[in-house]
Amino acid sequence: MHEPIVILGGTFDPVHIGHLRVALEAAEALSVPVRLMPAHVPPHRSAPVASAAQRVAMLRVALAGQDRLQLDTRELDRSEPSYTVDTLRQMRTEYGAARSLILLLGADAFAGLPTWHNWRELLDLAHIAVMTRPGHDTSLPANLETVVVARRASGVADLRATPSGKVLDLPVTPLEVSASAVRALLAAGRDPRWLVPDALLADQDLLAPYRN
Repeated sequence: MHEPIVILGGTFDPVHIGHLRVALEAAEALSVPVRLMPAHVPPHRSAPVASAAQRVAMLRVALAGQDRLQLDTRELDRSEPSYTVDTLRQMRTEYGAARSLILLLGADAFAGLPTWHNWRELLDLAHIAVMTRPGHDTSLPANLETVVVARRASGVADLRATPSGKVLDLPVTPLEVSASAVRALLAAGRDPRWLVPDALLADQDLLAPYRN
């Protein structure tokens, strides 16, 4: 049986230790690699500061030397907005109906799922693993709670046993780091050390898009 495919989307503008730590913990919990999937044109927010090529270069450097986190650039091949449902449809075509697909979402992003394009179809195409903070309770809107209540997974084994349709809470260690805060530091000429991977600091050209 093929291993599940696990994806974590985002702009990664720039990639920082918060992204990498929660992705690594998810990879350990699910016992499979996590694919980091940078968005080209995110539909819910302003365009990234760094270009697609620049963000890919940062991710390649940040992920070098390990195999638990991988890079998937498929969304950058599209010029239109990066709707997650379109990506999952493409992956279903590529990997077939029987392969387990797992979409990683932060708890806040999951609570906002009803604002996403064709959001109900997402669970027809994949499982959702919600990366939760221990002790943090995020209430869900009623229309989402109604959908989720019958789909709760009892554990990781449920996500492996079926290709899609389950929701699993996945506790991770949150690091209070945001890409916007890193961009602000860089724009002010300050040092982002210990907020971004050391490999990015070793090649200052990678962070040039954020400096004024």
